[in-house]
Amino acid sequence: MPNRLATEDSPYLQQHKNNPVDWYPWGDEAFEKAANENKAIFISIGYSSCHWCHVMEETVFENQECADILNKDFVCIKVDREERPDIDKHYQEVHMMLNRRPGGWPTSIFCTPENKPFFAGTYIPPESRTGSVEGMGFIELTNIIADKISSHDPKLFENADEIEKFLEHKEQPKEATVLKEDFVKNFMLQVKNNYDTKNGGFSSAPKFPHASTLNSLLNIDRLYDDPSAKSMLLDTLASMRKGGMYDLIDGGFCRYSVDDMWKVPHFEKMLYDNALLCELYSQAYLTYGDESFLETSKEIADFWFNFMSEDNLFYSASDADSEGEEGTYFVYTYAEVYKILAENGYENIEAKMQEMEVTHHGNFEGKNIIRLESGEKPAYFQDVKILLQDLRNTREYPFIDKKIQTSWSGMMIKALFTLGAIDNKYNKKAVKSLNALLQTMVIDGKLYHTTLIHKKPKIEAFLEDYAFLGTALIQAYKFTQDEIYLIHAQRFANKALEEFYNKGEWSFSSGEFVTKAETSDNTYTSSISVMIDLLISLGTLLEDEKYTHFAFKTLEYNSYELGRKPVYSSYMLTQMLRYLKGDRVIKASVDNLKSNSLNMVKLQYPFVQLKQSDEKGYMICGDKSCFSNTTDISDLNSLIQKSL
Repeated sequence: MPNRLATEDSPYLQQHKNNPVDWYPWGDEAFEKAANENKAIFISIGYSSCHWCHVMEETVFENQECADILNKDFVCIKVDREERPDIDKHYQEVHMMLNRRPGGWPTSIFCTPENKPFFAGTYIPPESRTGSVEGMGFIELTNIIADKISSHDPKLFENADEIEKFLEHKEQPKEATVLKEDFVKNFMLQVKNNYDTKNGGFSSAPKFPHASTLNSLLNIDRLYDDPSAKSMLLDTLASMRKGGMYDLIDGGFCRYSVDDMWKVPHFEKMLYDNALLCELYSQAYLTYGDESFLETSKEIADFWFNFMSEDNLFYSASDADSEGEEGTYFVYTYAEVYKILAENGYENIEAKMQEMEVTHHGNFEGKNIIRLESGEKPAYFQDVKILLQDLRNTREYPFIDKKIQTSWSGMMIKALFTLGAIDNKYNKKAVKSLNALLQTMVIDGKLYHTTLIHKKPKIEAFLEDYAFLGTALIQAYKFTQDEIYLIHAQRFANKALEEFYNKGEWSFSSGEFVTKAETSDNTYTSSISVMIDLLISLGTLLEDEKYTHFAFKTLEYNSYELGRKPVYSSYMLTQMLRYLKGDRVIKASVDNLKSNSLNMVKLQYPFVQLKQSDEKGYMICGDKSCFSNTTDISDLNSLIQKSL
């Protein structure tokens, strides 16, 4: 019989509705039961495309012995971290405090009947592996906790009270530091120290794309003509698209690579990764003219439209697993690739398979991930790719999480507008997607965070939703000059300032969990940094200094850590440079702006806004004055440089 999760919208919670565990969704009913019956609380946090969440479900939550212990002695709560990022952030902080290292998913939290946490872990296997707490299995751990709660063990409850006091303590920032371009030197030093000179990227396996860091390298090269920034950026972009973490067959990036070479991915695909990388590859093409970067950007966008969208709305993620195993949909045997090439009349098949790294022994658990080490697609590959897609079509497609997320959708819409300046069909798609998102997620003037496709949203927006949707609206205004988008952006910024801002500090959420917003670019770009982006844009376009002032106060509040560790807050570093150097606004007729959008986005200076006016040609302005006018668009680069 299904448990209480059966009535929830979240695909992740739905995945657990038939577990033998008597799950509760987050809410008063669960907490009241725990308090009334003096039972410990077990909180499990994950998301639908998380591989290790699936493993824990299979080994623990489907295990009858584990379920019997939980049902007898605990109140068990399931949380979708994508649906409730505020709850997740709170308990990730708990994990960090208790373990002195970052957590991850699944997150496993044990609390007193009063919901005070005292133990935090991630994946916990059913059986103990060693005699230490680190290796303690779920069965042994839950039996010990149940005994301590029922006997009201004083030490456990004292620890829980102490942890709660630490969580309530607010650390104040260090004294403000003067914002200066010299922060770039520290950033470059820190990036170089982490750079993989052989394969690109930062750090060893597992390797994540670090889109914000790469974006900062791009802007540093555009501002300062920095050869080392350019080299690290281009080498990494070229390495990532060779195949593996990047899916050469369907398009789109997987979440991360488990090896140094970007070859063997963790196969789930997330909207946020693909949105940020779609924009990055578009910007890299615009800056350096490498057609392979444009091809990658288009393939990312096309994948999301072909596989991961409905009614102009974007799904949030697809799973790593299908048919009960990780990667089954994505990989190939030697025999099936050889057979399909032979049946279609290809010659020199062995050479072609070697070029695609298809071998008898394979590069992933005896099977093969398609990869082109040279980075160049041979002439035959486009047709072979269609044959390999046909093979995939005979398989079960990985589970798709059909949640619509405002923040993540905003990232992709912004990327599509950038791509649309190169190919207008993506501009049209971006407009449709933005309008569909606004229609779905704004109800009676209120912005919401997430909903399942075709459902009415229930969870109100967090800071990240205002930030990423706001910058998407600014991008929409830039390339359509439709002022309704600028009005929406201002309205959402005003609401975010009212709800989340306090003297330079930003909260991620308000209400039940008031969680502090992060300045570091972790899973994706910091929502604080994106708010700075939005506020500077509004200050420039509306010629309203109050927005620029809020951006400055945010930068000032975080200046000490930004100066010391800029590599952790790379997008904030970019926005600091933008604040110091100033936006440039090109004012021209709507026809001139729209017909020359490609020339506008190819300008070397990265901080350029577009605004319609009655100018005959092109007027270049700053925040308080205009510098020059020209009728020749080819003069814009040099005139902007002279104005700096």
